[in-house]
Amino acid sequence: MLLREPVKQAVSDNEPDERLPLRLPTAPLNREEELDVLVRARYPLLYIVSWEEGRVAASLRRICLRRSKHLYAWTVTEGIVNLDGPTPQSVDPTAKDPLQVLDYISSAREAAIFILKDFHPYIDEGKLGASCAPVVRKLRDVAAQLKESHKTLVILSPLLRYPPELEKEITVCDYALPNVDELDEALGRVLSSVRRSGLKVQLEDGNRADVLRAAQGLTTGEAENAFARSLVLTRRLDSGIVAAEKEQLIRRNRVLEYYSTIAGLDDVGGLATLKGWLHKRQLAFSEEARRFGLPEPRGILLLGVQGSGKSLVAKAVASLWKLPLLKLDLGKVFSEMVGSSEENMRAALRTAESIAPAILWLDEIDKGLSGISSSGRSDGGTTARVFASFLTWMQEKQSPVFVIATANNVSSLPPEAMRKGRFDEIFFVDLPTEEERAAIFAIHLHKRRRNPAHFDLPALADAAHNFSGAEIEQAIISALYDAFDEGHDLTNADILNAIRTTVPLAQTMREDITTLRNWAKTRARSAS
Repeated sequence: MLLREPVKQAVSDNEPDERLPLRLPTAPLNREEELDVLVRARYPLLYIVSWEEGRVAASLRRICLRRSKHLYAWTVTEGIVNLDGPTPQSVDPTAKDPLQVLDYISSAREAAIFILKDFHPYIDEGKLGASCAPVVRKLRDVAAQLKESHKTLVILSPLLRYPPELEKEITVCDYALPNVDELDEALGRVLSSVRRSGLKVQLEDGNRADVLRAAQGLTTGEAENAFARSLVLTRRLDSGIVAAEKEQLIRRNRVLEYYSTIAGLDDVGGLATLKGWLHKRQLAFSEEARRFGLPEPRGILLLGVQGSGKSLVAKAVASLWKLPLLKLDLGKVFSEMVGSSEENMRAALRTAESIAPAILWLDEIDKGLSGISSSGRSDGGTTARVFASFLTWMQEKQSPVFVIATANNVSSLPPEAMRKGRFDEIFFVDLPTEEERAAIFAIHLHKRRRNPAHFDLPALADAAHNFSGAEIEQAIISALYDAFDEGHDLTNADILNAIRTTVPLAQTMREDITTLRNWAKTRARSAS
């Protein structure tokens, strides 16, 4: 939970007239401890941003028990209810007007915390305009009274909306998503419920860790639904099914796309050095890696010739590491409305962080940032600002989001994008060697239900000199069309004929590829 204002002074609830300086602990506070500090310090108005009303209310109930306070909640549908006991007790079901509940809080004499759920529409000038003015004024009056009482008012909403008049009165708290321990408790509740129904579920320690890691980024309710869905579908806990629940989060974001990957590293021909680097980091997001002292990997930049398999690597990494793959479309980031492009980027990065650990894929980043050098003249600096915010996020991010960026034209990338600290490594993906070409032929023949052993792979690899992986695939597809048209099965001769009629990109753009290779000799690590 991030506090947007500094903590003032702590006030002992047992000694209301004696104000003592707050002793801040040296260790970081968790969400509940921070809320407890703010309540004891008599912060009058807290604004908690969260979708999880149940988790927040449970935390506040524990605080109330420790501080001998009562806990009340208000909604526009039920009025005022008491949350002290295991079930809510109605106090005033007629107090559904926002001014009524503020009058009730103002007149209450007991030490209490009052939760106003979804109160933001009544103080949002953009929604109600002048009609919200009495509520805003009353809220400021109540805030002044609360500073001298043992009462705290909490606005609980998934959206942060308040007018400028309340800017100095409100303390905003971001109530973070559940951590691994909280998700483990949710998993325990689901398993207990399932076992009571008579279904036997065996869960190994390693599988439990995978399932909990897959559930990170979900709310408690979403995680419980995902666990239950996995049990219904497979009668066991499948981390893949749990992770797929995160696709719902991505569908609500217009800038990010969720990829369900089936490709693995075995589908990538060659690139042995890059594969070895990725295999070593397969468990880099596990708790064992944290205990060992390893930091989470930050990302890689893949530079290389078009069609050399850079995008396929991004999909294969997600499959190898069993993490969700999110594609950031830079073209969708930019909007014609002033300020919208920057907000689109921030929203996309927040979404990626919310479902972390995850892989964020930026395909052909050089094209997306091609206008950065002329941004001040062409778009008022929008491209430059969006790119700057992304670079800052890459440098400062604490969440386990692994970035994979691909690029074909290195000259379009600004130097600040390639320095250490933003990417762990820069790999150059060259055209495949003869041995790698043979492996790529075998992969694509097998994918099209042909036995690679029935073909002369060394001869095909030799004939396809300077072919990229994509060009090899297209040669096989072209040969399949020819064989199908002539009424016979695919042969070596068909593929050789397709190779002879293809002019590879390495020949068409020989000068550009030579320049890229010369640049990469001393500035990037070879992927092969």
